[in-house]
Order: sequence, then C-alpha cells, then structure tokens
Amino acid sequence: MMMNTTLNQLRSLRLETMAQALEHQLQQSGIGAMSFEERLALLVDREVHGRQDRRCARLLKTAKLKYPQAVIEDLDSRSTRGIERSAVMSLVLGEWVNAGHAVLITGATGAGKSWLACALAQHACRRGHSALYLRVPRLGEELRIRHANGTFTRWLDTLKNTDVLLLDDWGMAAMDSQTRADLLEIIDDRASQRATVITSQLPIEHWHEWIGDQTVADAMLDRLMQNHHRFTLTGESLRKKNPPAKGIADK
Repeated sequence: MMMNTTLNQLRSLRLETMAQALEHQLQQSGIGAMSFEERLALLVDREVHGRQDRRCARLLKTAKLKYPQAVIEDLDSRSTRGIERSAVMSLVLGEWVNAGHAVLITGATGAGKSWLACALAQHACRRGHSALYLRVPRLGEELRIRHANGTFTRWLDTLKNTDVLLLDDWGMAAMDSQTRADLLEIIDDRASQRATVITSQLPIEHWHEWIGDQTVADAMLDRLMQNHHRFTLTGESLRKKNPPAKGIADK
C-alpha cells in the first residue's frame, strides 16, 4: 500500500521513468543485497537518462531532418569517399556547435552530402543542441509566405536561436533579390554565433557567381568563411550499409 502511494507520488511529480525503475527494482529478487544509496543512485540515473532521451526525441522531431536515421557511427570513410574519418570525428567531438562554426559539404549527387549533414545535426541533437533542416530551393517560397502572413520576423528569431541550421542543396536554383537579401540576413545573424551546415553540388569557388549580387555575395561568403570546416565528397555513398536502407539514400 505504501509503495503504491510512493509510485503515485512519483508519477504526480512527472517522474515516470523513476517510477518505472522502482517497479522494476521491486521485481528483482536480489535487490535486497543493494544498499539504499545504491538503489537511489540507480533510480536517479534512470530518470536523468530518461529525460535526456525525451529531450533528444523532441529536438529531433523539431529538426525535421531529411534523414533522421543518419548517425555518425554509420559513417563509411574508405579512401574512395574522399573523406577522412579522423577529420569528421574531430569535428563531431569538438566544440563546433558552441563556437558557431560553419560546415561546408560539397560533392556530386549521391556522394552522401545530405546524409553526412543530417548525421552531424543528429549528433548535435544527442548532445542537447537544437537543429533545423531547410532545403534552399524551397527557401524563397517559404520566405514569401512568411513575409505575406507577417511571421517573417518571428521566424528569423527562431533561426537565429537555433543551434544548428542545415541548409541543403545550396546553389541548386536561382534566387530572386528578396530571397538573396533574406538569406544574407539569416547568415549574418548566425555568423560566429550559431553553427550552420551547408551542402552543395556546386564547388565553393562558384558560390559567388550563384549568389549573383557581388556585394551580397562578398558579405555572405565572408561570414561563412570566418570559421569553417570543409568536406568534399567523392565516390559512393558514405553509409556503411550497401545497399542503403530505404528512405535514407542521398539524391
């Protein structure tokens, strides 16, 4: 009876994972051999990790990654990929998110650019950072809608405060002047403050021409290049599994 009361109180305090862990402990025949401090430590540990898991799940849902299943542990860095695993892992385990660095990933269709970008963002979510995936070819339409319905400023603040912004398929479609100006504002807000990941089939040396306006291009690329990491992918997909799992193949 007393234990039922305790379980109900834990749940009323929104300590569901701890309540489940306590129920599990009560079902273990050898639990009496453990001290009170040991049992309490295990209960608290389960609750902490449960909260971390739930937060990660919320962050991943909000991120809307193209490939949410992409995990950095599945990276295949054989020489034919044109990428060194040590370089990727040095980035992943470093402070690129907190330092607001840019990660620029280029390569041909099918090389795994979007997959790698999503894996970086997914790992950032696992470390407690917020992320958001956007396709640049659709950005103009999104911006026009938000300008029209009055949500642009609020959305700009959301982007400004997102820890990792993933801009996929950079350079795939022409930009109008309004989209160009808005994109500069987005990049400017994040420069050296928030991390930005960009994927593109277009080599970086051609980005200036794609952006179009020389003044805007100079400003945009200056901000992206302040603190950046560059990966150029070649060959096959970066994933270890072959053939790739359904739904996570790069374009």
